Amino acid sequence: MGPGGEKTAGFVLAGGASRRMGRDKALLPLDGATMIEQIAGRVRAAAGSVTIIGPVEKYGKLGFPVLPDAVEGCGPLGGVYTALANTHAEWNLIVACDMPEVTVEFLVSLLQAAAVAQADCLVPETDGQTDPLCAVYRGSVLAAAESAIHRKLFKMQDFVSTLHFVRMPVFDQRPLKNVNTPAQWSAR
Repeated sequence: MGPGGEKTAGFVLAGGASRRMGRDKALLPLDGATMIEQIAGRVRAAAGSVTIIGPVEKYGKLGFPVLPDAVEGCGPLGGVYTALANTHAEWNLIVACDMPEVTVEFLVSLLQAAAVAQADCLVPETDGQTDPLCAVYRGSVLAAAESAIHRKLFKMQDFVSTLHFVRMPVFDQRPLKNVNTPAQWSAR
């Protein structure tokens, strides 16, 4: 467990510019709320807590704790670093804000698999592709995230490859499907 006694914590990354979508994809309407509210609620239900990593001015009024990126210009790795720098939990569920089909059950399955994994990180894998933006990280990988930022290794796949990680085969890709363009959004 972490020093504060927490076993798990949840984080939603929402720092992207949404250039391909043309507007803030986190704030797109989904099931009577915004996509980020839906995903944050699911992460909280699975992990017991949730914090949004992104601009406070955009997401501060949604009713969830929000932290700005501690180091800007690093892409999602900056969000992972911010999450890990602000957690006391042993296992940290980190989910991108653009996965409208992610479910509480799927997230719980990731946390359960991580709890028994002898690894720093548990990453879902479909068709040979890992998804480090819907994964579980040990709080102890903070130093590795900081090192990757200093070395300018900003690609999440590169960062995860520096960790002792375990792949979790996933056969239903829907929970991991993200939306980046208006066409992907309307096709979901």
